[in-house]
Amino acid sequence: MPEGPELHLASLFVNRTCEGLVFSGPVQKSEVSKSPDVSFSCEAYRITATSRGKEVKVTLTPIKTDESKPRGNTDRPLDIVFRFGMSGFFRFTAEDELPKHAHLRFYTKETPCRVLSFVDARRFGSWQPDATWNPDRGPCIMFEYQRFRENVVSHISDRAFDRPICEVLLNQKYFNGIGNYLRAEILFRLRIPPFVSARTALEGLESEDLTENIKPVKVESADVKSSGGKIVKEEESDLLRLCHTVPLEVVGLGGKGYDPEKSDYSGFKAWLQCYYVDGMKSIRDHNSRTMWFSGDPGPLAPKVLKSPKTKKRIKKENEHDYTQNKKVARNGSKGTVQKIKQEGETKTEKKVRPKRSKTKEVETVQRTDASSTRQRKSSSAELTAPQRRSLRRTK
Repeated sequence: MPEGPELHLASLFVNRTCEGLVFSGPVQKSEVSKSPDVSFSCEAYRITATSRGKEVKVTLTPIKTDESKPRGNTDRPLDIVFRFGMSGFFRFTAEDELPKHAHLRFYTKETPCRVLSFVDARRFGSWQPDATWNPDRGPCIMFEYQRFRENVVSHISDRAFDRPICEVLLNQKYFNGIGNYLRAEILFRLRIPPFVSARTALEGLESEDLTENIKPVKVESADVKSSGGKIVKEEESDLLRLCHTVPLEVVGLGGKGYDPEKSDYSGFKAWLQCYYVDGMKSIRDHNSRTMWFSGDPGPLAPKVLKSPKTKKRIKKENEHDYTQNKKVARNGSKGTVQKIKQEGETKTEKKVRPKRSKTKEVETVQRTDASSTRQRKSSSAELTAPQRRSLRRTK
């Protein structure tokens, strides 16, 4: 999932790509997208972008013509706020190379034209036209550091900080821009167990950063030590300061993998110390998000440790295998369903037919017995008749 550094890199990508370009015409939305339409059409406009935490604001500014009025259905700038969801990013291509999942498109005023697209394969991202920053999100961890720090320190007594620190770090009301890999790296550097109370982990911190002028955290820090083949920094900062500096390190590296112009992420993988690193532990938190850590998870860890790997169901010996029939039935093809029904009917017929044959055999046996008794009676009657005549003659 894109986090604060990736969204900031996306805004830099838009500004770098669209600098000096003129866009024209309506903003087009894909047919499958459920986000709102962007009612903006202008003969000539420019595009700029800025980021704040996990949001990117794209501004469409009309260009005034010789008549001092922009041509189109708008005469004022339009702000579109984007949230990237699980897989969103911006891409700039030729019109005939439009990405498959380009859900919002801005066309340049040139021949052949090019397109700036918001691409989102999983469609968890969204945009809101004529909008501003979400008021439910706190100050940006990277570019509003002092306000971010004051916001957290002033709310430590809130009930939200009773939860584990690893879960509170994902609360965008206080930590706008922190995501899954950032929380793992920050807690690992400070050797803080992920499932301790957030209030305990932040206890004693002040609104003012006392370490800012003492020893700033840098990527090329000389104070390092070797741990399991990885280079681990000895951090002197507190938790809130690392929430500010660690994302800036990622920006300096070029991001996690959401820059469409970059294909080599070996530098980012080498930078990681905890997240998806061999030898580290991982469990699911109370929100079913995978938490990577080292050592003891802490007293607030889930009682039932949920593994991120799916468990395979063990099949019993006396259990019948109906998986093939279930798969066929889920496919919904009528022909296969009819075949299953026919197979079921033939099975029932096979079960019933022996019963009917048994009854027929019983009936035939009874009939033969009855006929044999009749024959015996008739034979006995025929044998006694001459005896009766002889008796009459003797009389």
